[in-house]
Amino acid sequence: MEKNAKRIVERFGLIPHPEGGHFREVYRAPLHTAHPGIPAGHDNRRSAGTLIYFLLAGAEFSAFHRVRWSDEIWHLYAGGPLELHTIGLRGDYAKHVLTTDLGSGEPTAVVPAGALQAARLAPAAAWAFGGCTVAPGFDFADFAMPPRAELLAAHARHAAIIRELTR
Repeated sequence: MEKNAKRIVERFGLIPHPEGGHFREVYRAPLHTAHPGIPAGHDNRRSAGTLIYFLLAGAEFSAFHRVRWSDEIWHLYAGGPLELHTIGLRGDYAKHVLTTDLGSGEPTAVVPAGALQAARLAPAAAWAFGGCTVAPGFDFADFAMPPRAELLAAHARHAAIIRELTR
């Protein structure tokens, strides 16, 4: 791992994330809400919002995953650019490039609840340090990382990017 990225991991106490990269939860709202979008049979009580720090470095990537019932907002604080790849509920693909160069791009992007998402560094970027805000708050019960074969069967027209950003 590159020296600056290693310092960020140490400084902010980041740990490996199941989807790839490193993270640490830094905020969980004390206010709780009953989430109306969660189907019957599931615990629908969620924190109103959560925030994590997130780092990708070198060849690391965040594999395609979804947060079933909450929107996620990605923020880029330093490094990058960062590519955020999404496949929406209707199967539409988009690539968002997050940058700290405000003259050429934006530092945030929103992923709607249930959409597939994956992230990686843009070419020539050594690392990217940012955060993800989830509302209603993140719960691992809402997290899904479908296997590559399932994603390819459902989204064959996006096979190239699915192969690149799954394990």
